[in-house]
Amino acid sequence: MTDMRRFLVAGNWKMNGYEARNRELCDGILAGLAAAEDVDVLVCPPYPFLASVNGLVRDSRVRLGAQNVSEHESGAYTGEVSAAMLKDVGCTYVIVGHSERRTLFGETDDQVAAKFRAALDADLTPILCVGETLEEREAMETEAVISRQIAAVVAATGIDAFASAVIAYEPVWAIGTGLVATPEQAQDVHNHIRGLLAAENADVAAGVQILYGGSMKGDNASGLLGMPDIDGGLIGGASLKSADFLAIVEAAAGL
Repeated sequence: MTDMRRFLVAGNWKMNGYEARNRELCDGILAGLAAAEDVDVLVCPPYPFLASVNGLVRDSRVRLGAQNVSEHESGAYTGEVSAAMLKDVGCTYVIVGHSERRTLFGETDDQVAAKFRAALDADLTPILCVGETLEEREAMETEAVISRQIAAVVAATGIDAFASAVIAYEPVWAIGTGLVATPEQAQDVHNHIRGLLAAENADVAAGVQILYGGSMKGDNASGLLGMPDIDGGLIGGASLKSADFLAIVEAAAGL
């Protein structure tokens, strides 16, 4: 990581959490942040808890994000949540195109690009997730898949939009499979992502935070975060226990 980019550690709680548990988790995170002032910290709870979690972290430097957003502004879209609604309850970030949204719910590159644009239009920072499956990696298609996913967003918003965005690389093949991406493997893809952006605008590429979203934990965080193009983590399971999450934050603070 260069001096111009701060580390960002973002907790994606996925479909987990209850009011009492959320309070305990947030209290634990807030109590342990004093030694990591140079690290940006974000929590992304499920929709029903956004307002209450905002109340827990609002007066701290922990930011609030959502896990998904509709591409539509408003209207007859039962069950959907707009970017303006997320902004209204205190969100500053939103995850778009998470691998689980793409694989389990069939979100397309074009739909993800539309969600990215909707987030920006509401003054939210989108965290654009990109990544390849095991089959795609074994077929040597990693760079082609990543390039396609990035290109769809660039086509919809222009390269300058990435100055107000974050990217997260999710090696889908290394999540919950027992396989582990080495820091060098992760760095190769992060470098490819930054190179794609640099081909359009070098300044934007140099400034954008690119997170690693492949089962980062306290015991592997330093090795990953020590890579030059890895600027933080999009954390799943380890974000559900304050000690585990803080171990990653502390690893970032120590670099």
